[in-house]
Amino acid sequence: MSAAADPRGSVWRRWDPHIHAPGTILNNQFGADAWDEYLTRIEQSEPRIEALGITDYCLLDDYEAIRAHKAAGRLPNVELIFPNVELRLPTATARDHGVNVHLLISPEDPDHVDEAKRFLRTLRFESGGETYACERGDLMKLGRANGAPTMGDRAALVAGTNLFKVPLEVLKEAFKRSSWAERNILLAVAGGSGDGTSGVRDDGGSLAAVRAEIERIARVIFSSSPQQREFWTGRGALSIDELTTKYDGAKVCLHGSDAHSLERVGVPDQKRYTWIKGDATFESLRQACLEPRERAVVMEEPPSGALPHRVIDRISVTNADWLTESEMVLSPRLVAIIGARGSGKTALADLVAAGAGVTAAGESDQTFLHRARAHLGGTGVTLTWGDGQTTSVLLPTEAKPDDIPGVQYLSQQFVERLCSSEGITDELLVEIERVIYETHPYEERLGTSTFRELLDIRASYGRNLRAHANQEISSLSEQIDNERSVQARLPHLKRERDNLLKLLAEDKSARSKLVVLGGKERSNRLEEVNAELARRQGAVDELRRREQALVGLGAAIADLVSRRLPGLLSELAREHAAAGLTEEDWKSFSLRFAGNPDQIVDAASTAVSKDIARLSGTPLPQPQLPAAQLPSFVPDDMPLVSATLAQLKAEAWRLGELIGLDVTKQKQLNALNTKIAKNEALLVAANAGVASAEGAAARIAVLTSNRKQSYASLFDGFASEEKQLADMYAPLVEILSAEKDTLGKLTFIVRRVVDVDRWAARGEDLMDLRTGTAFRGRGELLRVASEALLPAWESGASSDVADAMGAFRAEHDKHILEQAKVSLTDPDAARAWAGEVSAWLNSTDHISVRYGVQYDGVDIEQLSPGTRGIVLLLLYLAVDQSDDRPLIIDQPEENLDPKSIFVELVHRFVETRSRRQIIIVTHNANLVVNTDADQVIVANAGAHRSGKLPEITYSSGGLENPEIRAHVCEILEGGRPAFEERARRLRIRLL
Repeated sequence: MSAAADPRGSVWRRWDPHIHAPGTILNNQFGADAWDEYLTRIEQSEPRIEALGITDYCLLDDYEAIRAHKAAGRLPNVELIFPNVELRLPTATARDHGVNVHLLISPEDPDHVDEAKRFLRTLRFESGGETYACERGDLMKLGRANGAPTMGDRAALVAGTNLFKVPLEVLKEAFKRSSWAERNILLAVAGGSGDGTSGVRDDGGSLAAVRAEIERIARVIFSSSPQQREFWTGRGALSIDELTTKYDGAKVCLHGSDAHSLERVGVPDQKRYTWIKGDATFESLRQACLEPRERAVVMEEPPSGALPHRVIDRISVTNADWLTESEMVLSPRLVAIIGARGSGKTALADLVAAGAGVTAAGESDQTFLHRARAHLGGTGVTLTWGDGQTTSVLLPTEAKPDDIPGVQYLSQQFVERLCSSEGITDELLVEIERVIYETHPYEERLGTSTFRELLDIRASYGRNLRAHANQEISSLSEQIDNERSVQARLPHLKRERDNLLKLLAEDKSARSKLVVLGGKERSNRLEEVNAELARRQGAVDELRRREQALVGLGAAIADLVSRRLPGLLSELAREHAAAGLTEEDWKSFSLRFAGNPDQIVDAASTAVSKDIARLSGTPLPQPQLPAAQLPSFVPDDMPLVSATLAQLKAEAWRLGELIGLDVTKQKQLNALNTKIAKNEALLVAANAGVASAEGAAARIAVLTSNRKQSYASLFDGFASEEKQLADMYAPLVEILSAEKDTLGKLTFIVRRVVDVDRWAARGEDLMDLRTGTAFRGRGELLRVASEALLPAWESGASSDVADAMGAFRAEHDKHILEQAKVSLTDPDAARAWAGEVSAWLNSTDHISVRYGVQYDGVDIEQLSPGTRGIVLLLLYLAVDQSDDRPLIIDQPEENLDPKSIFVELVHRFVETRSRRQIIIVTHNANLVVNTDADQVIVANAGAHRSGKLPEITYSSGGLENPEIRAHVCEILEGGRPAFEERARRLRIRLL
């Protein structure tokens, strides 16, 4: 390669493409004997100048003088010196200056000086009826013809040069007639307002057209204005396509010191230096014309690209006799590794990845490191990073799960696995989730390290809402089943009540017949006492039941206080441990009763005990005297309701004795009293049961409404989770919304996925499909559910879903009962079946919130592997903005059609290399030529060596290097056509 070739490829170098020298014809302010100082200033320039465009008007004299100084040993760091011949057009600016044009002449042709002079002589200017050529003799004649015939040679040359103006049509015709000029000269035009096209009077007519034509034929615009660069590179008022239509393409903007004095040598205004990416060769200038946006800038410092600690500067390999070079330097931007199949392209990528901590674990046996494992033992790989740090590994490497590799390596096997034709894999979803996660600012990640962790935290509210709603639905369904059981018992309860009324009537009639022997008054009194006795016994029994309930309530309260409430607090603290509250903080969350339930229960128990004692009275001792000698235990003037239970029992005994009941009848009377009291109590319970059963319908309606609300809450939970997912996608959606092409068609969707088949199958298992009318036969339930429930399940609001399920049940509950698989006359079986039906109807385990990727409205699962590959690469290149590690991709064009590569990937590689280093292994010319790769590494494998790896050689450089271009044309698919197409598209003649 030439002495100027850099193995690192296309790197930024400072150029001064417009600099005059001490012999310049016009406006020479250098003074006498200025050459040494002039050359010294260039040599000591900072930043260092590596390419000079030696400028003079109409002639090459200063250029030839500089070449002589270079040959004598001056300007050792300046690799390129080329002529910049400045001419003027007759088109005037607003300041009455002719528009300046420049001929930037390639020095690659050994005869370029003579050829350039020959071309200049074809440029003619007419004055005073004479035609003058652009050469020294004619310029002096022109000067003398318009001045004093006796003026000296220098004065005549200055005068003639000042007058010489080449018409635009003459210039265009000269280029048309000279194939040498078309190959070796780039036409530049000044873009300023003083002597450039910006100063041409815009009359909206002929002058505007002339200005447009001047700019159209130019390939270079001399301007330091950022606005002009934005315009001419398609980032301003006109797009690239519009520039092509109006001006024959984009233009590269350059700026020089335009030095006419020593003080200005290499010192442009505002430190607006020209930086061109590439070797210090004229071909790099041609490449800048091809890629004006990427190859040339005018600014104080060149674009920096990735951070130094994220750039692999070089790779060193030890103990590898199969490598002819032990060390290779790498470009910090876009590196393309090319070569024939089996040449060692992937070997270099694998070695770089291994040096950065990537292991072959989990990869297929197709990787170089795996296939060559037997020959790599003890081979060392060291990477030197841009900040001077190094990382080293000894092959073969083993996986370290806690280590994060220093690069992101998309091996061919990795991409094939993620984009397999078998369908989308979990690994691809994990990668997509990682990209989504990385779009979130660090402070919004809540201390998590993965997408799933962040989603679990952010979706916890909705998931908890669903869990609580499911618990409520289960509880309410159980209550509804209980109420329905109560409601179903109403006829039975009424029959029991009627039977009790009948028995009481019979027993009371029998009791009245037992006491008629002792006189009517005593019999009536005994009847009254016995009736009150039954009532009183029932009241005491009710109080004792209440007393027992209060004992149970007290025990439940004690259990809540000692065990259940502390358990709830512990569960709350566990579920929300991430809140970071201290143990002391959690004490403030202690669950307690608003009042003092123990005190209330104790007071109620005491009151009940007193009521029982008051109604029961003090048990009376067994009487020792005959009944006739005993006073009444309940005086006639005492209301029976004021007597105690003990008094009533004693008085009933005394009256029975006085009436003269024999022992048998007395026993019968006591038995009847006991039976009547018992049945009176049962009647109270029966009445309560009937009332409860009669009120069941109203309670069922309330419980059903509550269950409907809880069912709606389930979908509030789904909606909450959907919103959190949408919020998590928001940064990515914002990125995608501004994109075009494939990336603009890429959307991330959050949706409810309903497995209605599963839900219907579960329901069919609970029904006898041979009976009934609504759901007879398998599949009918699925049809009805798909029509009545599926739309609401998939996209309805919570109220919509609740209404849909309510309407479904209102219409079909009776049909489900008709087709019950169990006998509804079997209470236990019917109750168990009803519970299963309720759980099925209110279940949501067939519904899930899913998120995924769509391309142009089609789920990524349904895309071809090639399109999926495009999507995956776009995620890494355009969306994954936070990962600034070097990106290594092995043959990204596999399974992709050439059009997709050109349209979708090329400009993404170009954009991404400005923020992260990219290393691609490829055999596709589009990914090298049209991305304008900064460095091309050519791999070449030698002959097979028995028992050893073949020798592999790597050579490198930039696309501006003819040898590298030759390799690209020879090796890559579509190499030469890719170069020619790019040149045709960008209107540049390709050597």
